[in-house]
Amino acid sequence: MKKFFQDLKADLQFRTAGPGQKLTETPRERAPKEKTKAAESPKPRQGPTNEAQMAAAAALARLEQKPKPRAPLSQDAIRNQVKKELMNEAAASDKEATLDQKNSLPAVEDPAALSVSGIYFICPLTGSSVQKDKKEAHIRQAIQQHASQDPVGASIMEIHTLNRDREKVKLGVETIAKYLDNIHLHPEEEKYWKIKLQNKVFQERIHPLEGADKFFQAVGFEKITLSVPEQEDPEEFYILKDEALEKLDDLKEHKENLLSAEPVRAQLDRQRCVFKPSARASHFELPSDFFNLTTEELIRERRLRAEAVEKITMLRTKAMREKEGQREMKKYNYTLLRVRFPDGYILQGTFFAREPVSALYQFVQEALQVDWLPFELLGPGAQKLTDENMAFNECGLVPSALLTLTGDEDIMAGIKEQMGSLLKPELLSDVQVLS
Repeated sequence: MKKFFQDLKADLQFRTAGPGQKLTETPRERAPKEKTKAAESPKPRQGPTNEAQMAAAAALARLEQKPKPRAPLSQDAIRNQVKKELMNEAAASDKEATLDQKNSLPAVEDPAALSVSGIYFICPLTGSSVQKDKKEAHIRQAIQQHASQDPVGASIMEIHTLNRDREKVKLGVETIAKYLDNIHLHPEEEKYWKIKLQNKVFQERIHPLEGADKFFQAVGFEKITLSVPEQEDPEEFYILKDEALEKLDDLKEHKENLLSAEPVRAQLDRQRCVFKPSARASHFELPSDFFNLTTEELIRERRLRAEAVEKITMLRTKAMREKEGQREMKKYNYTLLRVRFPDGYILQGTFFAREPVSALYQFVQEALQVDWLPFELLGPGAQKLTDENMAFNECGLVPSALLTLTGDEDIMAGIKEQMGSLLKPELLSDVQVLS
């Protein structure tokens, strides 16, 4: 197009330039020819107006400024472009959500509107039910209180319960047991009565364990600073007292208790309750405890969001889809389950999301007047929960679900006629209304 306008412009200039001439011609010879040519040839066409020339120049300028057409993008380029745009949108969304969180007050949950007040655990030492975020502090305090009655047992509880790294606990406990074994097997050798605190093995394996110092003192050691030959500065040692040497069997028992002990674990409080028949049985309002994410879980959620961008730009195999489903199953730690009985009463309890279905069957059986009654549980969509070894999250029963209890109609009708209900009377005496 540009060449077309240039040729047009040259042609116009040539046409308006007038007749040609020879260089050897004199002005006299040239004049008659010009008159004859003017008489014979038609009048030349008038050149373009100023407006036409301006329009042509403008069109030519637009053509020069117009970008060249791009080559078609490859699939990789398209995929990268989509990924870039989605990531930008996600980043903008995260930034906006962060600003909203900073600028807004935290929402206050209405306890009256919740299906359950929260996640609670029962301390095995005190029998008290405490909220999830207060569980560790309560157990620590309970162990410290137990120390007044059984200092050795309390120190063993501290070692196994208050130290998170199970491998370090195992290594430290085995090292302590070795010290005690040496004393028990060689009671006459004084070198085994002393434990040097600055010893490399002691510092690496035992010193970092919370409760280890209390254990040594409880079993009969005392901490003493002694001078060391050929060394200017004194060092600290655990020295076994004489009275402890006279009770070597006790020392052996303490060692065995230390090796066989388990962490103090709080039991999940089912918070069992029974509701009257209600059309709102499938309506759940869960507290934030059911959805709280740890730092590790938040990092995983960010990674999953980044992976979601990749999923849009690629085809997923069956194995990939199954792996994605497994990740989704791990999203919840707890689930609130309700079981509707044939007479309409509703039994409710809280469970770990990874507990097996057998835990729910046991929970229901404990609430029945007749413990031998055979029954089945149907999940949403009349799904039969036949495999009791499957976890709730594998069955899709998280973070909440309503199930139905079914069984032999004749047997259930007979029990209802004789006893009034399948549920125990003490549960029905405290029946609640589902709001």
